[in-house]
Amino acid sequence: MIRYTLLSALLYSKIHAQTPTGTPTPGENSGIDLNSTADIIIYIILPIIFALLVFIWVRTKKQDKNK
Repeated sequence: MIRYTLLSALLYSKIHAQTPTGTPTPGENSGIDLNSTADIIIYIILPIIFALLVFIWVRTKKQDKNK
């Protein structure tokens, strides 16, 4: 009974934590700058290359099982 009371108190109460200074908040974040070469490589090119490599790896694993 005490567990449920403590659990419900933690889940249903509003706990406000202090944000440390220097920590970015969601309102301060900007989107991806498509004029920056580094952003294009990190957020577009590398995920596409990774997805293609995973697709090729899975495909070769399936072909090896069939042999």
